[in-house]
Amino acid sequence: MAPLPNTHNLENIRDLIRKLEDTPILPQFALASLDITNLYTNVPVKETREIIANTLKKNQTNPPAEQELLNWYDTITKQNCFSNKDKILIQQEGLAMGAPTSGKIAEFFLQNLEDTHLTHLSNKHKIVRYFRYVDDTLLIYDSSHTDINSIQNDFNTIHPNIKFTAETESNNQINFLDVTIHRTPSNWKISIYRKPSITDTIIPYSSNHPAHHKYAALRFLHNRLNTYQLQKDEYNEEINIIQNCIYSFGYFPGVKL
Repeated sequence: MAPLPNTHNLENIRDLIRKLEDTPILPQFALASLDITNLYTNVPVKETREIIANTLKKNQTNPPAEQELLNWYDTITKQNCFSNKDKILIQQEGLAMGAPTSGKIAEFFLQNLEDTHLTHLSNKHKIVRYFRYVDDTLLIYDSSHTDINSIQNDFNTIHPNIKFTAETESNNQINFLDVTIHRTPSNWKISIYRKPSITDTIIPYSSNHPAHHKYAALRFLHNRLNTYQLQKDEYNEEINIIQNCIYSFGYFPGVKL
């Protein structure tokens, strides 16, 4: 079976930054994000099975392997059991939340929707770039031709199960995943975004967790600091946050990154 084309998918924020570098900026361009409401529980299981079966046939998959993969699919999607208030329930539709297979199955469904509808919608609304990470989508569109309400309304007609909420830019910037994207007259700038509820809490050094667990958060913060191409002010601010985190949770006070 051939891999999914991943035409519009983002691998991570670094991938987004690389793609933004290749995206021109014009005064009429605007930023917006679309978020799919309750993606996994709204993926149509039977329809997605047909999409996968057609993909297997298109790629001339060996018939026994094709049947085995579809049998696996049926087993996975029919055994969505969970407990609630001491009762064992079976999910009748959609994919299981938290199951490792749900993301892959949802990708087949979403990429088929994109292949079927996105070219038309992009042409109609002058969507310059479309980037998706799981159920979060970043749009760059021509605001002199359309607006986000029209875009959202059309996206909400793609499939009866799939509904989108929209967020527009404010002061030429928008929050997407863990960054804030700033649209300047000449380039795209990136800064770290933290939700108001975030506490920057990590496992204390004195805890009894394995060392690789304790250092995982620090490695993430350090790697993000040095790969997101931050401006000097944002870079220095992020260093201060990381150093405060190191000090507060007992990781070698005063260490310099």
